[in-house]
Amino acid sequence: MKILIAPLNWGLGHASRCVPLVRRFTAEGHEVILGGDGDSLTLLRRHFPQLRYVYLAPLDLRYGKGKRQVWAMVKALPRLLAWAVKDHAMLAAVMREEKIDRVVSDNRFGLFNPSAECIYITHQLHIFLPHGWRWLESAAERIHAAIYKHYNAVWVPDYEAKEKSLAGELSHPESIPENQRNKITYIGPLSRFEPNEDVRNANEMYSIAAVLSGLEPQRTMLEKEILSLYRNTEEQVLVVQGLPGRPNTRFKRGNITIVPYLNDDAMVAALQNAKRIITRSGYSSIMDLAALGVMEKAELIPTPGQPEQEYLALLHCKKYFFSEKNAVCLRKQKKSCIFARFY
Repeated sequence: MKILIAPLNWGLGHASRCVPLVRRFTAEGHEVILGGDGDSLTLLRRHFPQLRYVYLAPLDLRYGKGKRQVWAMVKALPRLLAWAVKDHAMLAAVMREEKIDRVVSDNRFGLFNPSAECIYITHQLHIFLPHGWRWLESAAERIHAAIYKHYNAVWVPDYEAKEKSLAGELSHPESIPENQRNKITYIGPLSRFEPNEDVRNANEMYSIAAVLSGLEPQRTMLEKEILSLYRNTEEQVLVVQGLPGRPNTRFKRGNITIVPYLNDDAMVAALQNAKRIITRSGYSSIMDLAALGVMEKAELIPTPGQPEQEYLALLHCKKYFFSEKNAVCLRKQKKSCIFARFY
C-alpha cells in the first residue's frame, strides 16, 4: 500500500505525533510518502531522510503579541479557507502523479480525495473557544464535523476510556453527530519517544529543560522570558528552540545552553535527566511527557489565547502537581480562562 501522511504546520506537535505512525507503516511494509510544508515537513524529513516527500499548500500563520488571539484567528479564517482549498487541489495533482492508496491527514482540512482511503487525525472533537465566545462552541463542533465528514475515518490519538484520557473533554465531547460516530476510532496516545533507562546517569544533565514550539511571535516571546528569568542564576538550563530548519548548532550564554533542535535520543535524555521541564501545554507535548513518565516535573505554560492549551494545563496541573513554588492554576469565576504560570 502506498500511503501519504501529511501533518498540519502549526508548531511541531502534529508532525511529532505522525512519527510513530510512519514507523509503523514502514515496518508493515507500506511505501510511505511524506507531505506538508514548513517546519512540520522538515521535522519528518529529519526523521526519515530516506523517504520521498511532496510539498503541499503552505500555511504561514502568526499569533498576535497579546494575551488574546480571537481577532488574529478571525482575520485568519479567509486564509485558512483558501489554504484548505489549495491543499485539496494540490492533493488532486499528487494523486494524478502517484497511485496513493491511503491519505493520512493530521488536521489538514482539505486532504481528502475519492480515489483513496482518507483518514483524518484530530484530538479536538470538542472545540474550546475563549470566554465570551463559548456560546459558539457547538457551532464550531458542527463545522469541524462537516470537515471530517469528507474522510473515511477519524483517528483520535487518545484512550477510548474517558477516565484514562489525556485530552479529557477535547477528545470525549458530550455528544458526537450520530452520522459521524461510526467513523471515529481511538487509537491511543502517539509519541515519538520511548523511555530509556540508560540515559538517566548521563554526564550531561540540566536542572531545567525548556522545550519550545508553536507559532510566532509567541514562541520567541516565551524564549526571551525564559532567558531573562534564568540568566545568571545557579540553574543549568537547556533551551530547545523547536526550530528544526536551523543548522544543528549549540551555543552557551553563561549558565544557559541553547539548541535549535534535538534528535529523539538526545531529547529523551534531556527530559528524563532534567529536574524540571518547561513546555507549552500542547497536546503532543502532553503525550510525550506521559510516554516518558515525566509529567510530574513538568511546568505547563499555555499559549496565550489558546483555550485548549489552557484547558490541558489545568487538567494535568490538577492531576499531576500543584506547587505554590512552581505553578499556580487559576480558574476565573464564571469564565473558561485557565492559566498555569511558572515563577
